[in-house]
Amino acid sequence: MSVYTRPLARLIEHLQKLPGVGPKTAQRLALHLIQRPEAEIAAFAEALLAAKQQVGHCQRCFHLSSEDLCNICRDPKRDAQTICVVADPRDVIALEKTREYKGLYHVLGGLISPMDGIGPEQLTVQALVRRVAQEQTQEVIMAISPSVEGETTTLYVGQLLKPFTRVTRIAFGLPMGGDLEYADEVTLARALEGRRDLT
Repeated sequence: MSVYTRPLARLIEHLQKLPGVGPKTAQRLALHLIQRPEAEIAAFAEALLAAKQQVGHCQRCFHLSSEDLCNICRDPKRDAQTICVVADPRDVIALEKTREYKGLYHVLGGLISPMDGIGPEQLTVQALVRRVAQEQTQEVIMAISPSVEGETTTLYVGQLLKPFTRVTRIAFGLPMGGDLEYADEVTLARALEGRRDLT
């Protein structure tokens, strides 16, 4: 027998489907939500539904957007000659938070993973190749995580783009405060490859 009434149990069940939300967090969230004023919950539900219905993908870079072109692609101050290729919109957000990158993006929508049945045709790879060729891009920066799938994707996309433009990748290395003895071999190798002169 459940300790929750059916509507509350259903809410907890749905909240648990969110990433990083386990049973206890779902319970806390559900109990918090049902104690809020009804108008606040209605506004929350409306915002959730509106985001789902109105947020799609930019027709140029495939980042999240509620219009044909996202804010980044519409910004005339961005360097249109450089495209940073990422796997997911979350990567765009992370890179934008650094305030270092001033170019445009291209979101692949995932990584090549034959084990999961994801090939290049399920991603926006061909759209990227067409875009680079048409826009005469000067540089494509591959900013893909260094996993097996990430390496596969980076190498595959890089080979397709090399006839059209310069292809680089972000450097990988040790995080601040990281100890060498705890770093894996791939991370150490990438850190050595990405070394630069002291200034």
